[in-house]
Amino acid sequence: MSANKPQQTKRIVIGESVGFLLAKAYQRACLVFKEEFEGYELTPQQFGLLGFLWQEDGLTQTELSARSQIDRTTMGGLIDRLEKEGLVARYSHPEDRRAYQICLTEVGKALQPQLTPLALRVQERVVEKLEPHEVEILRNLLEKMRS
Repeated sequence: MSANKPQQTKRIVIGESVGFLLAKAYQRACLVFKEEFEGYELTPQQFGLLGFLWQEDGLTQTELSARSQIDRTTMGGLIDRLEKEGLVARYSHPEDRRAYQICLTEVGKALQPQLTPLALRVQERVVEKLEPHEVEILRNLLEKMRS
């Protein structure tokens, strides 16, 4: 008789779904970023690109795209805006005529000591309700989801 029994449908509680919670956590992180970076015309994505270039200046657009996991079209727009702000410049790649190296300008380099403390404050505020071991677990879980 169980073959004729209607199947139970799983219910989704949107407010408890992983996707919803991740989206809300991201929104909060962006809000905190905006508050801490007030006075700087940077988005979190633009700051991330500066961060990659502070670690290794002269990356190509393709390398930046791969490291940040941002598609090449979006990456082009981000670089355009950073270039317009005078923070980066494009130079012909010495070994690949089809590629450009993205290099920090002196203004872009000078922002690192100003912006790094702000980024650290954003990080602290975003995870302030978590214990240190929970932050490590969260980081590991997010890395696992991202891969």
